[in-house]
Amino acid sequence: MKVLQLVSDDFEDLELWCPVMRLREEGIQVDLVAEKPGKYHGKYGVPCEVELSFNDVDPSDYDGVLVPGGWAPDKLRRFDKVKDIVAAMDREHKLIGQICHAGWVLISAGILDGRKVTSTPGIRDDMENAGATWLDEACVVDGNIISARRPPDIPEYSKALVAFLNK
Repeated sequence: MKVLQLVSDDFEDLELWCPVMRLREEGIQVDLVAEKPGKYHGKYGVPCEVELSFNDVDPSDYDGVLVPGGWAPDKLRRFDKVKDIVAAMDREHKLIGQICHAGWVLISAGILDGRKVTSTPGIRDDMENAGATWLDEACVVDGNIISARRPPDIPEYSKALVAFLNK
């Protein structure tokens, strides 16, 4: 199994690294992908080294994609290739994990109409305006979209990610 982890500067450190480490513990390959290879930093300074650019990956080679929270989603959603990756994963009913502000990327990819999700309450209106039903729950699973609100929800979120990939 292989999963993409989208990366841009100012990602929420825990929301990126905790799911990555949990999936790797399960033996799942997680490739970090960004605008270009290099070093990126989270909001609190935790670094990550990215070896692949968005243009280097083919979504058909992966079983899912993870979108971190923080301020990275506002940057990620500006790339057509990111929106294409997320939309392709949705068309193929592959895993799409999103936490906190990551919902912005799903909104920009145009995949939330009629879906049930959660996020940080700060983007609730954005999610609802995109056609989603927003729920104030730690983790919401709607088909292939698994969403969570914020770092305290990571344990439940990570369990749902692993369960989806193991079925």
